[in-house]
Amino acid sequence: MHHQRVLINISGLRFETQLGTLNQFPDTLLGDPDKRIRYFDPLRNEYFFDRNRPSFDGILYFYQSGGKLRRPVNVSIDVFADEIRFYQLGEEAMERFREDEGFIKEEEKPLPRNDFQRQVWLIFEYPESSSSARAIAIVSVLVILISIITFCLETLPEFRDEREMPVPLPPQGGGLNGTPGDSPPMQPPSSLADPFFIIETTCVIWFTFELLVRFFACPSKPEFSRNIMNIIDIVAIIPYFITLGTELAHEQQQPGAGSNNGGGGQQQAMSLAILRVIRLVRVFRIFKLSRHSKGLQILGQTLKASMRELGLLIFFLFIGVILFSSAVYFAEADDPESHFSSIPDAFWWAVVTMTTVGYGDMRPVTVGGKIVGSLCAIAGVLTIALPVPVIVSNFNYFYHRETDHEEQAILKDEHSSAQGSTAGGEVKRRPSKNSLNKSVVHLENSEEFNNGTRSLEKAHIKAKSNVDLRKSLYALCLDTNRETDL
Repeated sequence: MHHQRVLINISGLRFETQLGTLNQFPDTLLGDPDKRIRYFDPLRNEYFFDRNRPSFDGILYFYQSGGKLRRPVNVSIDVFADEIRFYQLGEEAMERFREDEGFIKEEEKPLPRNDFQRQVWLIFEYPESSSSARAIAIVSVLVILISIITFCLETLPEFRDEREMPVPLPPQGGGLNGTPGDSPPMQPPSSLADPFFIIETTCVIWFTFELLVRFFACPSKPEFSRNIMNIIDIVAIIPYFITLGTELAHEQQQPGAGSNNGGGGQQQAMSLAILRVIRLVRVFRIFKLSRHSKGLQILGQTLKASMRELGLLIFFLFIGVILFSSAVYFAEADDPESHFSSIPDAFWWAVVTMTTVGYGDMRPVTVGGKIVGSLCAIAGVLTIALPVPVIVSNFNYFYHRETDHEEQAILKDEHSSAQGSTAGGEVKRRPSKNSLNKSVVHLENSEEFNNGTRSLEKAHIKAKSNVDLRKSLYALCLDTNRETDL
């Protein structure tokens, strides 16, 4: 039986192999007799598949080699992947095929063991897991946008805090009566009642709540602490608590601040400068959007994979800046109207020229300087253009990989739903398959083949003189319940 030949017709192109070769993988379409029987043509004594012909070379090699999958050169990746799914070679074969084609295998996402923690983790970490998780993600994005808009609006002159304005120092000689304490400056209103501070407090409450919930529901606390996105979340809310502590300390010092106004102006200006730097860290909240944006995630992966090319770009720019800033300095050294007083002073001009920005604040005025400037611009264009194709290629790779994952998820959902819907249909088809199984008994009966006897189906086809057998075969072909494509 294992050495019995099987004829397979792929859209008119016939392949012949042994039955034992197909039986090595009984879970596949060709290896399972119950699955492949639907495609049997009793008139031609062959299995017929209306599929891609060049792809079947790789499919048949999978059976002949014992599980090795090789895509033919003239077949695209997506077409061959569809053929793998159709012939049901299995998820393991698909994963090996994807690895051979250069796709990176996605790591399994760990989930908490506790059911409640798993549900909370899925809701706050994976927006695509459920409708409630999607609603949480929408709320989080809206809060991030409100926080960023508030951060920008509070810097307008009409909304700016009065304490951040330049504070004039009190006169050294005192007032009209010579006593500096007679006319103390009016204290500005507390920023705790500022509308922008209230909005900021509301946003930080949501950010803190989200961070704490995700921390207590995460499957691994060390991995959670090392994640760069979680570090950004912590850095984004720290400035608020520092500002809040500063404001509370300032409120407590206000009753005794009148006696120290004369010598505390410089200290107040220093504290405001530090406070501005701390508030600047709030701009990192914009990176929180990458948790909910596939585009930003693809951009981050592209930059991470292109660090070598970006390093080469910076190195080439550094060499160009040194060369052309030195050249333009010596070319303009004898001109009294030269804008380049030193080589480090010409660094800015070289960077602006090589990146083709050209502010015009520094420019060469001599013929030699203009020639150097022209060469600098041309070299800058070539330097920037060299690593760009590699970066674009990385971006295309990650973009297509992301879209491929989405298609894989959709196909898995459709496959699981199709299996559930066809489970009942298989039971109904079995009575009609019994008559068809009789016509292909020559493929399954090893004893008759070893004894040299002809199978029943071959006798039906070749015994043309027997009218009764021909009539029975004709009636079998006209059976509307069977699924064979004639």
